[in-house]
Amino acid sequence: MTNPTPTVTLLTRAGCGMCTTALAQLQTICGDFGLPVATVDVDAAVATDPSLRAEYGDRLPVVLLNGREHSYFDVDEPRLRADLSRFAGRDGK
Repeated sequence: MTNPTPTVTLLTRAGCGMCTTALAQLQTICGDFGLPVATVDVDAAVATDPSLRAEYGDRLPVVLLNGREHSYFDVDEPRLRADLSRFAGRDGK
């Protein structure tokens, strides 16, 4: 049985230094698993999905794994690597 490919999304906003740092970390981590990192600016998305800014706007950056909150403010690298390893069917990296 094939595991579904996980999605990693970073919720961010323009001018957020912590968001820039988180994106760089995620690109490295996800790159090790051959995964892209999607980004969503919660301020730009307000026209189509105001709930994102309402829910997450005061604690950015937020990492979503398969659409569910995984971590915020800081990337929880050990946990994210472990979770991605489970999707990939390997013990860790």
